[in-house]
Amino acid sequence: MIHTKTHNKLKNNSLKNPKALTSTSYTQSYTHKNPNQYNGETIGSQVVEGKNTHNKKVYIESYGCSMNFADSEVVASILSTEGFETIVEMKEADLVLINTCSIRDKAEQTVRKRLEKFNAVKRINPKMKVGVLGCMAERLKEKFLEEEKIVDMVVGPDAYKDLPNLLQEIESGRNAVNVILSKEETYGDIAPVRLQSNGVSAFVSITRGCDNMCTFCVVPFTRGRERSRDPKSILEEINDLVSKGFKEVTLLGQNVDSYLWYGGGLKKDFDKATTLQQKTAVNFAQLLSLVAQEHHKMRIRFSTSNPQDLTLDVIHAMATFDNICKHIHLPVQSGSDRILKKMNRLHTRQEYFDLIDNIKKIIPECSISQDLIAGFPTETEEDHKDTLSLMDYVQYHFGFMFSYSERPGTLAERKLEDDISEEVKLRRLQEIIEKQRVHSRHRTAGYKDKTVCVLIERESKKSEFQWSGRTSQNTVVVFPKEHYKVGDFVDVKINDCTSATLIGIPLGISETI
Repeated sequence: MIHTKTHNKLKNNSLKNPKALTSTSYTQSYTHKNPNQYNGETIGSQVVEGKNTHNKKVYIESYGCSMNFADSEVVASILSTEGFETIVEMKEADLVLINTCSIRDKAEQTVRKRLEKFNAVKRINPKMKVGVLGCMAERLKEKFLEEEKIVDMVVGPDAYKDLPNLLQEIESGRNAVNVILSKEETYGDIAPVRLQSNGVSAFVSITRGCDNMCTFCVVPFTRGRERSRDPKSILEEINDLVSKGFKEVTLLGQNVDSYLWYGGGLKKDFDKATTLQQKTAVNFAQLLSLVAQEHHKMRIRFSTSNPQDLTLDVIHAMATFDNICKHIHLPVQSGSDRILKKMNRLHTRQEYFDLIDNIKKIIPECSISQDLIAGFPTETEEDHKDTLSLMDYVQYHFGFMFSYSERPGTLAERKLEDDISEEVKLRRLQEIIEKQRVHSRHRTAGYKDKTVCVLIERESKKSEFQWSGRTSQNTVVVFPKEHYKVGDFVDVKINDCTSATLIGIPLGISETI
């Protein structure tokens, strides 16, 4: 339950000069660094005017998808109103929070190993409290307290506004749990603490939850049903980012294309809305156009798309506005119609091809990336070959590829036997990876001798003399620093490449973005 006093403090909170996260490690895909996945990012110091932030200290780590990272920004904001300063040294913390991912077993094991580390620190600092947030918390609920004795607090993705009350519980010596999923919560009334230190790119959540019951996926069970955020609050948040000098925003949702605002409520209840609500509803293509029109000097990205929900009007909006980045992450998971049906993916192989053809026709320069699963239950060699042939047809720029990991509570776990051996899974996965390497190298090689516009994001990890940034197509580019600075749009001529990175020389400040 949201208490009025806490809710009002959050709504009126105005964060000043947020000092942001220093990115230290992203989840590495097999051919491309994924900017939308996080492995233990920590938050830098934050100060809120008018509040003593030095009496309590919180350390936060985020794992998993970009939605988790964005949620950590919301959590930091909520705690700042309670007098918490976020820090980067765990040993100094009064409160340690870990925002968790449950998409694969490996992600959960990573969290458990980190809790062992937390336990070692707690032996030195016994007053330190530990809380688990996010999807793993939602999946395990009270069981987490039984399995991990170090944990004092378990909080699901829709219960972060209850953190002040939960903290009172643990201060009183009681364990605290709130894993209630909401039909309304979008955190649209909270000003997130911006955690990325470059001050260039930011995430803005526009939807929460997912109604697509893919049989392998835990998200509908850990994040609830789809609901969308008021476009007015989205535009206000982006206005604030512009005023702070940010140059790029990524609109986030588990299924971003299904965004639909009709005054509030679940997407599944749209057919029950009034005639006026239905006529004045805002869909994703309209929201995307609104943002692009209002801020034509800011790059606009979005993630993640679902093939059955990505409509032609979204693609046309991308083509219309130069500042909407020409990249679509379009998970397909399998190239086999039989497996797609068992996954409850609501598209066929041919429908996916038709969508790809439309993207290439309407936006020829658009890059496309994928998610693929190897070794889903009952997958045959023919099914696997269908996936490889689909890859040949699309020739993705990059992708994120995994072997199937059975997740407790999913429809696949309940109804399908995990009957593909680990040996076969790994062999098929390696074949997918190798094919993607070939396609990625082909795609990056196509940029040689061409000039691209790059938004500088940070210093290159491999050289203090080079900048690193991305093109509109989400391809990483490195080039000599010269006199340029973070946040500049620079024209770069490409003279070399790897399968994931373009290498070039700067020509000057770009007139485009």
